[in-house]
Formats: sequence, C-alpha cells, structure tokens
Amino acid sequence: MTGGPPAGTEGRDVSQVRDFISLTKPRIISLLLVTTIAPMFVAGTPTWLEVLIVSIGGYLMAGGANAVNMYMDRDIDDVMSRTRLRPIPSGRMAPIVVLAFGVALAVLATWLLGRYINVLTAALALGGFYFYVFIYTRWLKRTSPQNIVIGGAAGAFPPLVGWAAVTGTLDLPALYLFLIIFYWTPPHFWALALLKQKDYGKAGVPMAPLLWGERETMNQMLWYTLILLPLTLLPVAFGAFGLLYFASAAILGGILLHGVLRIRREAIWTKAAWWTYKYSLLYLALLFVAMVVDRRIGG
Repeated sequence: MTGGPPAGTEGRDVSQVRDFISLTKPRIISLLLVTTIAPMFVAGTPTWLEVLIVSIGGYLMAGGANAVNMYMDRDIDDVMSRTRLRPIPSGRMAPIVVLAFGVALAVLATWLLGRYINVLTAALALGGFYFYVFIYTRWLKRTSPQNIVIGGAAGAFPPLVGWAAVTGTLDLPALYLFLIIFYWTPPHFWALALLKQKDYGKAGVPMAPLLWGERETMNQMLWYTLILLPLTLLPVAFGAFGLLYFASAAILGGILLHGVLRIRREAIWTKAAWWTYKYSLLYLALLFVAMVVDRRIGG
C-alpha cells in the first residue's frame, strides 16, 4: 500500500508559497521593474540576458526590502485594516522567518548583480535596499510627515540601477530619471494617504494628512506635480529625448495635473483621490515606456 502525503499538506504548501511571494509585494515591484528596465534601453542596447539578470536581481532586492519592511512594521500592520492579513500579523509566518527571507533575497541579489552585471549596479541596488529599510521604514516613517518625500528616494534608485547596468557609470540623464520618480512619489502616495489616513492614525504613523490637514496635503500634492511636469520635459532641452517623448510627457502630465486639481476642487474628493492614485501608477509606467520608444524611433 502506497502512502501519500497527509490530507491538506499540499494545500498548506501552496499557501506557504503564496505567503512568501506576497512578502515581496509583486504588484509594487512590477512598476519598479519598468523603471529599471526602460532606462537600460534608454542608455544603450542591452542584451536580453542582461535584461533578464537585472530583472531577477531587481526583483530579489526589492522583494527582500519589502519583506524586511513587513518584519519591521509588524506591530503597526496588526493595527491597520489594510495590512492586518499580511503573513506576520495574521500569525501565518514567524517574524524571524520573514526577516531571514528578506535578508537572503538581498544577499542573493547583490551577488547576482555584482557577479554577472557590474559592481556599481549591485552597489546601487543594495543602496536602495538600505535606504528603504533604514532611512524610510526604520527612521522617517514613524517620525516625520516628510517620510514619503525623503524616503521616497528609495523608489528612485531603480533607474540608476538600470542605467549603470548598461553603461557601468552614472550620467546626467540618469539623474533626471531619479528626480522624476522622486518628485512623482509625493502626489502619488499622498493620494493614497488621504484615503487611508484613519488607518495611519490608528497606527500612530505621522502621514501628511494627519499633521498638515487634508487641504495642505492637497496643496503640497499640487506643488510637487507642478515641479514634476516641467522636470519631465527638461531632458528634451538637453537633447536626451525628442518630440515623441515631449508630446507623451506633456499629455500624460496634463492628465495627472487634472487629477490632482480634481482632488482639491471637489467637495467629496474620495473618488478623485482613488482615480489619481491609480492613474499615477499608469502615468509613470507610460512615461518610461515613452522614453524607450522615443530613443528607438529617434535614435
């Protein structure tokens, strides 16, 4: 008589795999990969093997940072309704397991990028990891309403990683790409913070709407958007991109500005905030795609 696995074992194994994957936050990483891979094609002509290695390394590094973030935020995740079902607060995974998993992913990513791409790429990716884990999660997130502004720089590392992977150095266009994401982050994230401010309040996280008020947060979103839009057009003046990118950036930016203005204008702004938050994700992805298309057609 052949013995099989105990009833329910297979289901538990699948559930564990899902939990490990969820620790990496795949939906968030998908946008980070766009902002990593697109600069590779803007900077030069990478091989598909290089793109694959950078994609895997980038996913592992960002996934490791997200896992360590969940370890550090396990106390407030248990309070907030949108994070209560994560693996640690739900009791499905032990905190030390999550921490070890996150660190292991970061180590593997550093080795992979350093061994098969170059040391600068590995160092920049690791720098993004440390910035997100220690500067944003450990320090700023719980102490300052500027947390997402300064801490948002962690999300601006991917273009640098992609650029360095192809060129082995960092040039002025790479800095433009970094700044574009840096100034995009506040209006993007504060749209969500407006919607989730009660959750953040229960967890004691000093997000902008709680300390500055809703109106001032909306004003700050507008100011950052007004800085972002000309910044996205500036590379055209220096010859980094052409008319196709210029038109795309202008149209995409105009739509984003419209969304931010709707939030400020409408008495019941919830729907406008959700729309702006979701559109801002699409905006950044399409902006970086436009860069690649412009370079390929114009170049």
